[in-house]
Formats: sequence, structure tokens, C-alpha cells
Amino acid sequence: MNQTYAIEAIDLSRAFGPVRAVDRLNLTVTAGRIHGLLGPDGAGKTTTLRLICGALRPDHGRAIVAGIDVTRDPEGVKQRIGYMPQRFSLYGDLTVLENLRFYADVYGVPQAERPALLKRLLGFSRLAPFQNRRTDALSGGMRQKLALACALIHRPQVLLLDEPTTGVDPVSRREFWDILREAVYADGMTVLLTTPYMDEAERCHEVSFMRAGALLAHGAPHELQRLVPGVVLEVRADPRHAAEAVLRILPGIRDVHIFGDRLHVIAETSFDAAALRQALGDAGVALHTVHPVMPGMEDVFLHLQRERKSQ
Repeated sequence: MNQTYAIEAIDLSRAFGPVRAVDRLNLTVTAGRIHGLLGPDGAGKTTTLRLICGALRPDHGRAIVAGIDVTRDPEGVKQRIGYMPQRFSLYGDLTVLENLRFYADVYGVPQAERPALLKRLLGFSRLAPFQNRRTDALSGGMRQKLALACALIHRPQVLLLDEPTTGVDPVSRREFWDILREAVYADGMTVLLTTPYMDEAERCHEVSFMRAGALLAHGAPHELQRLVPGVVLEVRADPRHAAEAVLRILPGIRDVHIFGDRLHVIAETSFDAAALRQALGDAGVALHTVHPVMPGMEDVFLHLQRERKSQ
């Protein structure tokens, strides 16, 4: 294994009947980094994590985690990883502290290390004031932070998280990311996570996009932004759908995407914004603002999907 990589997937494949969930995937995750795995539902993200952690056996290929071949030594890998699936098993009738102690028992954390470790986990997860509260009385965000603390209880080298902040309020999402960053920067941990949130992808050191079980692109966010050709113009106009229809047929426009109350217009580098203003005005559309912006991860992903469909 290349020592700069904490995770390597080599021609990794897994099918369920006629559906090839992961199709000869080649993926590398740099040690000590947060790596985001993105893609639509059914892209193969969860199956990829389950193959990497050893919960599923591949039909073909192999995964290497922390220098260990997952298929050859699954037990050796389990001691080096923390895995937080979408439905992490917390015990609702146990308190926060009792759940942490339970997982410390499961992972065989030495008794002498537990007091300091539990204090640290309760501290940076901001759960210390709630350590004696039953888990079924916690909010969704607090349960997710407790699940993360349980996954970190044995100080894994590699942390695998499957959509860990789905359904969590914005404040809890931000706190969850604070915990992740501390785990990476303080302990040198490697994190591989799946997320449906494009803004979270931009917080990662590395990002991989998946579709139909295969890798579309991989790199740092600033590298992936350069894949979007031309310029991105952010447009605010009313009515928005009428503006979209006008802009889609305007010469020099590659694509148009709706982002809430805004449009992202992918245009040729030489495109003159005056033509955009003129076309919208002629159509009776009120233009409020138009200005260039850096492509976001959603712009990148939509571009990659369009490119794949056109091949």
C-alpha cells in the first residue's frame, strides 16, 4: 500500500442480482484528510463504504485500509476503523455515558484509558451536560454526535461515515463538522464520508463524485471547480422559470441550473452579459442582479453528469 493513502479501492465491484452497485471502482483517500463521497441516490456510496469496512465482500477487486487487505484480514481492519452507518445502533434506554461505556467494552478500550478518553469525547461533542440523559430523550443532532463519539471511542485510524448529518439541524451540522475537524487535526485521523449536502463537500479536503457505481471525478474542491468550462453567472430574476426558459436558448449559454431563488448560468468565456440583459428585458423578465461566481460543488456535479450522459 502507498503510505500516503489510508484507503485504496482497487477495481472494487459488487452486484446485487442484475444491478451493479459498485463497478470496478478505483478510489484513493489520502491519510489525515477528510474525503467526501458524493452522488445521487443509487450511485453506490453506501455499498462502497460497506465494502471498505468489510461488512460486504466484493465480487471483484479489493480494498486496503490502514495497510490491511479487508478481505484477507477483516478482523484486523475492524480494530483500525470506526464505522457510523446511517442507522447507528444506540441504546435508547441507556444514558449518554452508558452508551459510551458500552462501546468502550465492545472495542476493548483499556480501563486505565477510559476516564480521560470519556471526558475528552464528552467535551468536544458538547454532550458533557447531558451525560446522564437517556439517549431516547436526545434531539436528532445530539444523537448523531453521540453516535460519532461512540465510533471514536477506540481511537480509530480511519473513520467511515454514511450521511452522518442527514436530517440534522444547521447548528448541529456545524458542531458535527467541528468535531470531525478536531479528530483529523488533533489525532491525524482519516475520514471518508458520504453526504447529500454540496456545501459539506466544499468543507472536505478531497471529493469524489460517483454515478452508477463508478467514479466520475476526484480531487480537491478547487481542482474540481476548474472542470466547469467557461464562466458561471449568478442571476436573480422574476419570474425565475421564465428567465430560465429564455436563457436556455440564448447563444453562448451552455447550461442553466436553478439554485433556490437564483439561477446559475454556465456561459462561454466570451459571453457578453449585455446580451443576457437584453434577452430577459425583451421577454418581460425583471432582472435584479447578474454577476460572475466561482462554481460550487453542485455546479461541478451537474456538469459531470451532463458530460457523462453526452458520451
